[in-house]
Amino acid sequence: MSTTDVELDISGMTCASCATRIERKLNKLPGVEASVNYATEKARVRADGVETTQLIATVEAAGYGATVPAPEPETAEPDDETKPLRQRLLISAALSLPVAVMSMIPALQFENWQWLALTLAAPVAVWGAWPFHRAAAVNLRHGAATMDTLISLGVIASLGWSLFALFFGGAGMPGMTMTFTLVGAPRAGGHEIYLEVAALVTVFILAGRYIEARAKRASSEALRALLELGATDAAKLQNGVETRVPVSQLVVGDAVVVRPGEKIPSDGLVTAGMSSVDASMLTGESMPVEVAEGSRVVGATINVGGRLEVQITRVGADTELARMRRLMEEAQTGKADVQRLADRVSAVFVPVVIGLALAALVGWTIAGAPWELAFTAAVATLIIACPCALGLATPTALLVGTGRGSQLGILIRGPQVLEQTRTVDTIVLDKTGTVTTGRMSVTDVLPAGVSREELLAVAASVESGSEHPVARAIVEAAPAGRVESFQSHAGFGVQGVVDGAAVVAGRPSWLAEQWAVEVPADLPEGTVVAVARDGEYLGAIVVADTVKPSSAAAIARFRELGLEPILLTGDTASSASRVAAEVGIERVEAGVTPAGKLDTIRRLQGEGRVVAMAGDGVNDAAALAAADLGIAMGGGTDAAIAASDITVVSGDLIVVADAVRLARRTLGIIKGNLFWAFAYNVAAIPLAMAALLNPLVAAAAMALSSVFVVTNSLRLRGFQGSSRG
Repeated sequence: MSTTDVELDISGMTCASCATRIERKLNKLPGVEASVNYATEKARVRADGVETTQLIATVEAAGYGATVPAPEPETAEPDDETKPLRQRLLISAALSLPVAVMSMIPALQFENWQWLALTLAAPVAVWGAWPFHRAAAVNLRHGAATMDTLISLGVIASLGWSLFALFFGGAGMPGMTMTFTLVGAPRAGGHEIYLEVAALVTVFILAGRYIEARAKRASSEALRALLELGATDAAKLQNGVETRVPVSQLVVGDAVVVRPGEKIPSDGLVTAGMSSVDASMLTGESMPVEVAEGSRVVGATINVGGRLEVQITRVGADTELARMRRLMEEAQTGKADVQRLADRVSAVFVPVVIGLALAALVGWTIAGAPWELAFTAAVATLIIACPCALGLATPTALLVGTGRGSQLGILIRGPQVLEQTRTVDTIVLDKTGTVTTGRMSVTDVLPAGVSREELLAVAASVESGSEHPVARAIVEAAPAGRVESFQSHAGFGVQGVVDGAAVVAGRPSWLAEQWAVEVPADLPEGTVVAVARDGEYLGAIVVADTVKPSSAAAIARFRELGLEPILLTGDTASSASRVAAEVGIERVEAGVTPAGKLDTIRRLQGEGRVVAMAGDGVNDAAALAAADLGIAMGGGTDAAIAASDITVVSGDLIVVADAVRLARRTLGIIKGNLFWAFAYNVAAIPLAMAALLNPLVAAAAMALSSVFVVTNSLRLRGFQGSSRG
């Protein structure tokens, strides 16, 4: 049977324990490997021979909802998701405030005040906390307990005790008063009521959930913005006539017209026109890119110059924009190893906490403490132990980190990549297209008996008939005249008649052997084009692949990050050494075949190194896949990008350093979140069991722990790339 990857939208989850429960149920199916993310409310499932309907039925049997996402996700209004939660929070808070004030300030406790408090608090404990009660009931029906179970038990216990004290104890008597203490120090008898606990615990937890929901939307803004980037319609060109059509109707091979200010509707090739394209929303680079006939353009980028005609080469799910969206969703849905540990803890945590709360209740009772004190300890233990922060630690940081990365043109494939960046100590760099631009240019002119300008002009004229990259570089360096009787000799050079004179240009050895031209023996190594006119040597032109402007700064940045750079190329040793010296790389491995690149990566790993590899070509794909961390340059081939862990959309090498920094920063935030979430629970539960915390303080502390995790993750939104200060 075939293996398929399925993504499901999950509804009904209220905490990380819900996600763990669904994940466990799905993974019990034979041939299924599932990962459920509470923050993104998605499940990513790899199913071998299991139908999607069965997966959905399994989720529904666990008490939750599951649907297959629509092909084109619709973006909701920013506050739609949080509106009902905000309404419930505001009403609950308005009802709870008088209850809290009366319960905590004896001077405001008029005769029979407790009955007004009951009237105000009961709707909060029932309706305000209904989401928790409903979730707890659903899970109980399926034999499970979640964080909602703890909250629901705490609220019901507080309200239940208060009703008992009011109707059967002494708390309902006129003139009853009570005081508020942070430490459990209740009076004897049934005089204590916990209506303020039932109400304010509900408000605190609703407030925490509301802040979480708002933060989840804020942290996924980058993905939502990515979905909105694409053009909605296009000017299709057919038989010279333009027709506006929806982008969804375009097919490969269609010709479209893109005017200044318009978005390019889909990936394609420029067939006519010259312009500048603003690709900042995809690459993070502010400078527009010059394009002309033959240039590749990407959908959703903006034409800021002249009129372009573009032939569509990719549509729908095959486009660069769609691929970026998939990479981001995969990264945000996955789990790092550190989060899997937290999930395992959360799965057993709730039953353990219920046991601890009962132990506190029984222990204080056996010790002879008043029922109120035992009750305070039990309720505080239930409430403060909710490990919501554990469930949010990784997803929120991933959402913010990958979202910020996309704004800078950095696509992180998944959370496992974060673990890899932490230990990488070596970065292997492909030369052409990674450290260099991949385009040849004139780097030196060596005239002999003529001026520099004349040598370039003669060479450019004879080379103007050739499409070879070396010829293009020379033609771009000087104005070209007219060439007649042009002939190209593959691998050697060209010949032609320029201004009535016979001109040859090519390998120095070819001119010497084939044309009997006296060529100096001390010409530099590398790509050298010798030029002769009517048998007379005019000089030589050195052509080389140009180094990207930011490469030297990027190499320095790698060293600051503790990475040793190694230049790896199939070029000659002299060419590679020149580039290495220019950018500051000390170790060079030249003349390496595609298979040799793979062998080099494995050899370095055999030496105990943790290796990152940056490349952009088909010949780099195997090495990228074998490296501990594969980094594809965005202008590269599909094979290279598919084999990589991180994609740098702009192809700028310094952004590779930014990618490593961002991944390490995100991992650091995740670990910090998990540490504080664990530390909070470890420190707080004993205090609660010892009746040293009022349940109100416990509820506030629990809500604040979740808020801390979310706000700590949001700090990643301020991450700045090196090239942007």
